[in-house]
Amino acid sequence: MVAWTSGAKWTFRLYPAMTIVGGVARDGGLPGTTENTMSTNVNPYQQPIGPALPGWTPRARPQRTVVEGTGCRLEPLDAQRHEASLYQAFAHAPDGRDWTYMTVGPFEDRSAFHTFAEGAAGSSDPLFFAVIDKRAGRAVGALSLMRIDAANGVIEVGNVMFSPLLKQKPISTEAQYILMKHVFEDLRYRRYEWKCDSLNEPSRRTATRLGFQFEGIFRQALVYKGRSRDTAWYSVVDSEWPRLRDAFEGWLAPGNFDAHGKQLRTLEAVRGASSHDAPRAKMPERP
Repeated sequence: MVAWTSGAKWTFRLYPAMTIVGGVARDGGLPGTTENTMSTNVNPYQQPIGPALPGWTPRARPQRTVVEGTGCRLEPLDAQRHEASLYQAFAHAPDGRDWTYMTVGPFEDRSAFHTFAEGAAGSSDPLFFAVIDKRAGRAVGALSLMRIDAANGVIEVGNVMFSPLLKQKPISTEAQYILMKHVFEDLRYRRYEWKCDSLNEPSRRTATRLGFQFEGIFRQALVYKGRSRDTAWYSVVDSEWPRLRDAFEGWLAPGNFDAHGKQLRTLEAVRGASSHDAPRAKMPERP
């Protein structure tokens, strides 16, 4: 635990953590019992406080870098390189329903989409990536990292624009996986967020399928397209990432698909099975 002493200046002292039992702080734990207790740090006023993060430093902001996968690749959005193939990919949709819960779109024509693509490509927050189908050799969707809080290691994935050429294909899951992996393993962020209109059931189902934890509804959080939005919040934190990573890799493995490309086990089933496996080594801690 952390305690304070006063003198010429405030200093910190470390003591063994106490255990909070029924609102009372006790030194050590309760060995030999199965009583449900919560070990935490407390301050001199016996108030519970969060875990210490010795050596914590702000994280680097994400850069315009390529993120490689097996079947897909994320490239920093470039209007000149990606606009035409993205516009064609989105044109495969029979109507504009994919844009109902987006802050942009549907686009009336190529000129309107060009204006959007130019602005998105020049933005650093949101930082947009085009999803490249390696087999087809073209962009089939886009997504972004946004609300970047490097000081606290918090970042959101948003503006997920997956065309009919990408939806419900293994590479759509892989695109989400490699971006999440980039955030946790390359950038070393602590928290990865997903937010959507609370009425957007497909987005909420996707968040749950990918392993995000539902945190609640922020009422009347936004006004967009002339209407009010209640926002559903989801997150993954760094301690959850190793298990999610194993599940993504297990689901994406070639052996999980039959000769017709149909999945043999769902991502949720793979993740559920991995939760019963022996614990694996944690990711190495880095300040």
